[in-house]
Amino acid sequence: MNEVFEFAKDHMNKSIEVLKKDLNTLRTGRVSIHVLDGVKVEYYGAPTPLNQVANINAVDATTIVVSPWDKSIMKDVEKAIQEANVGANPNNDGQDIKLYFPPMTEEERKKQAKKAKEFGEKAKIAIRNVRREANDKIKKMFKNKEITEDEERQGLEKVQNITDEFVAKVDDIVNKKIDDVMKV
Repeated sequence: MNEVFEFAKDHMNKSIEVLKKDLNTLRTGRVSIHVLDGVKVEYYGAPTPLNQVANINAVDATTIVVSPWDKSIMKDVEKAIQEANVGANPNNDGQDIKLYFPPMTEEERKKQAKKAKEFGEKAKIAIRNVRREANDKIKKMFKNKEITEDEERQGLEKVQNITDEFVAKVDDIVNKKIDDVMKV
């Protein structure tokens, strides 16, 4: 039984980690270099994450500077950023690529908040899927007469409590991000 609970907690924690990564890609009032996390550059024939071919720095609240280590891929980096549609057009000065993000409007903030809720919903679905798997394992143990009916009921209850705890964590994380996004 404890293995089932550990399985559930472990997989639900992974869902929380994925949620945090997803939320990091959202833009708040202050620009974050994580908006470029999903950008892949064609480098020696392989799609390579941008942070593996360049330095990325947020120099102020609205500007990110990307400095490719290999200057011969400047055009590829510029193209990859443009295609990723991160909310700013890349400006290539031959040395660096600068991204100037305009201050967020109320409408953009609402869009980001909506995306945060979508990421939260995705995490909750993943957590519920883990709950279903854990419940199936417990029911199978009962069917195979490895546990009693009372133990099955208690196990299912505990899995539900673990699920509720993680769903509450998701709500908390998402609400903090929404507060951050909506703050002017």
